[in-house]
Amino acid sequence: MTQYRQTERTRLKRAPKRAHYDTATVNAIIDEALICHLSTVHHGQPLLQPTIHWRDGDQLYVHGSSRNGLFQALLEGAEACLAITLLDGIVFARSAFHHSVNFRSVVIYARARRVDDVDEKRRALDQLLEKFHAGRSQEARPANAAELKATSVLAFTLDELSAKVRSGGPIDDPEDRVLPVWAGVQPVTLQRGEIEYEPPSGEP
Repeated sequence: MTQYRQTERTRLKRAPKRAHYDTATVNAIIDEALICHLSTVHHGQPLLQPTIHWRDGDQLYVHGSSRNGLFQALLEGAEACLAITLLDGIVFARSAFHHSVNFRSVVIYARARRVDDVDEKRRALDQLLEKFHAGRSQEARPANAAELKATSVLAFTLDELSAKVRSGGPIDDPEDRVLPVWAGVQPVTLQRGEIEYEPPSGEP
C-alpha cells in the first residue's frame, strides 16, 4: 500500500485512529469532492477561497482569474493549505456531548506552481470538464488564446497531507445507553439531478 509521508503538521494528535495516509483513501476523497477550500497567509492577513479542484496523479489543480489575489499571493511564495471535506451523516447520541458527524476529509500543505505550458494547461482544463461529465471536453468549444490567458491554473504536488475519516454510529458512555433517548445516524448524500438541457439559440 502506497502511503503519503507523515510530518509533524499532518500527524493527527486527536483521534489518531481516524487518520489515513494511504493514497487509495486520500485520492478517493479528493476525486469524489467537487469543492475545496484554498487558504494562505499573506502579509499577515489570512486569505481563503472555496474553489473547484481536480487531480491528475500526484498533482492537484485549481483554476481561476489571472487577477485572483489569493493566486498572486501563492505565486509570490506563500504556502497554501487546502481542505477537502465530504459529509456522510449526522450522528445522534444519547448525550449532547457525543453528537457528531460522519465525514471524510483531507488537509494538504503545498506550494503552488503556475501551469505555464500550454499543452499541460489545456490538458488540465480538459480534465476538469471530464470530472464534471465524461466526454464533455470533446463536446465543448476549447478555450481560445484570450480565454487561456485570462485563466490561471495552479498545480500542487500531493505530498504533505493527511486524511481523517469518521464512520459508524454514536459512541455513548455506558451509563447513557440505558437512557430512554433515541440515537442513530442520519445519512447525508450529495446527489446530482437530471440535466436541464438548453438547446442552441440558432444565432451566432
